[in-house]
Amino acid sequence: MKLTVVGYWHGYPESGEATSGYLLEEEDYKILLDCGSGVLSSLQAYCSITDLDAVVLSHYHHDHQADIGAYQYARLINKGMGTNMKEATIYGHQDDEQAFSKLEYKGVIKAKAYDDHKSLQIGPFLFTFFKTKHPVPCYAMKIESKGKTFVYTADSSYFPELAEFAAEADLLVAECSGYKGDQSAQYGHMTSEDVGKLANISKSKKLVLSHLPHYGNHSQLVNEVQEQYSGDVTLAFTGLLLNM
Repeated sequence: MKLTVVGYWHGYPESGEATSGYLLEEEDYKILLDCGSGVLSSLQAYCSITDLDAVVLSHYHHDHQADIGAYQYARLINKGMGTNMKEATIYGHQDDEQAFSKLEYKGVIKAKAYDDHKSLQIGPFLFTFFKTKHPVPCYAMKIESKGKTFVYTADSSYFPELAEFAAEADLLVAECSGYKGDQSAQYGHMTSEDVGKLANISKSKKLVLSHLPHYGNHSQLVNEVQEQYSGDVTLAFTGLLLNM
């Protein structure tokens, strides 16, 4: 598995960057995990839009799916130009039927629902979903391929079952929306202190901090995580490449 960070900001993108978006690849199969604001533009530095096999959405907040409309238009325009494209599917949950119903688009994109009660094979990847603690329905993802496990928390406040879900992950990409002492939990997010606890209890081998705040010095987040977690900690940045 190869993972490229396309976007990592919380809420809105800083200049020239993007909110949540991660390109997951195995051989020639390409999946975009979340498609937030600015992601479609940034994605093209690593992958043609028409080469995506699938998009998997954790939830329907704008910073995780704002560029879905742009993706739909891109597929439609390329079809009209006669571009050779892979078939594309957007996977999402059906807890919000209205939002899910907007994913399929004019014969250029299919939509399929995932279920947190059973695993789902998408190309070479086996996905398992787990409902998080967030103001709207949101799902963390466990992705397995060739003996390696990657867990993406999506958006969530800390709770013990999330650490159980992430147990022994080779790579854990965790949202880190605030610094130690911030009141992030009431908004359905984690602080550096929460993420340190999550990584420590789950015994994840490598940790990437993402969904980062628009204030403070991000290196402080790493220091605060390391008060509880002794493993490898990296701050997300545009273009960060992770091989598993």
